[in-house]
Amino acid sequence: MQQNCIQENLLSVQERIAAAAQRSGRRSDDVTLVGVSKTHPAEMIRAAYDAGLRHFGENRVQEWEGKRAGIADVDATWHLIGHLQSNKAARAARLFDSVDSMGDLALAQRLDRARGESGVSEQLRVLLEVRLEHEESKSGADIAELPTLAESVLKLRHLEFAGLMCIPPFLEDAEAVRPFFVKLRELRDDLEKQLGCRLPVLSMGMSHDFEVAIEEGATEVRVGTALFGERHTK
Repeated sequence: MQQNCIQENLLSVQERIAAAAQRSGRRSDDVTLVGVSKTHPAEMIRAAYDAGLRHFGENRVQEWEGKRAGIADVDATWHLIGHLQSNKAARAARLFDSVDSMGDLALAQRLDRARGESGVSEQLRVLLEVRLEHEESKSGADIAELPTLAESVLKLRHLEFAGLMCIPPFLEDAEAVRPFFVKLRELRDDLEKQLGCRLPVLSMGMSHDFEVAIEEGATEVRVGTALFGERHTK
């Protein structure tokens, strides 16, 4: 995809974000756009960065390791948004600014230990991924486990627990996904009361439903296809 095409797509998505934010009485600045660059080559990431995008989401540690040398000079924020295997936690803690798909305490402890040993002084931002429906293909924490898990994660000093993330079922009608976004927001609000701290981040919404997610309180949306086009499959 050429530079001007990515620029046009980015502008279109930004306009949709602004309109959705306005409908919910918020500012477009309240919503961070994370460009889902998984399966797309480094040159497309650079083109999106040159167009003004500053947050990127990758699914796999190994794929990101293969790309990063070609864009080492790109000063962006790198999010891991895919399922993280525990044996790759140490590499993820060094390579990413945020792990947005953390789902259990054992993984949190591995990330905390690895970040502490990495020599990076800043805390690693993490989001707890919540499994809102029992789909076999979905990872994340069960709703019933969430309060106890969140309390434990807060105690890990090398991690900054910032909020919640979800991947709801894919439904063609974006309105049908709205109840899942409402649920995640309510879970976050309940956690803030129980823990006595702010959890400012709600990462929810993708290319086909991010406007509905913003209307329901999303502070980060993960958009791939609407920015980069169809994924490059191997």
